[in-house]
Amino acid sequence: QVQLVESGGGLVQPGGSLRLSCAASIIFFNIADMAWYRQAPGEQRELVAAITRSGRTDYTDSVKGRFTISRDNAKKTVYLQMNNMKPEDTAVYYCKGLLAQRDYWGQGTQVTVSS
Repeated sequence: QVQLVESGGGLVQPGGSLRLSCAASIIFFNIADMAWYRQAPGEQRELVAAITRSGRTDYTDSVKGRFTISRDNAKKTVYLQMNNMKPEDTAVYYCKGLLAQRDYWGQGTQVTVSS
């Protein structure tokens, strides 16, 4: 059973930082492509950042220069460092893994940016 467990969400003021973690129980984590998505109330889920098995990264335009995705294959964990956060970053953040053409999702962690 593949499990992805997110942590690190919470309340942060505008301009602040948070680091999300996603711990995976995937045996072959090192060959999985991983990503972070988010979903704000009343909106569709959107891709925030992705990292391939080789470490290539990609970001949605609204977070470029502020967010950084990274992975630690030894710990089977993917991270999302979020800096200079804005109220529009408020959403539930989900971790996704793609392995052998199957998607695996975590349960999500709430991130709220508010003063």
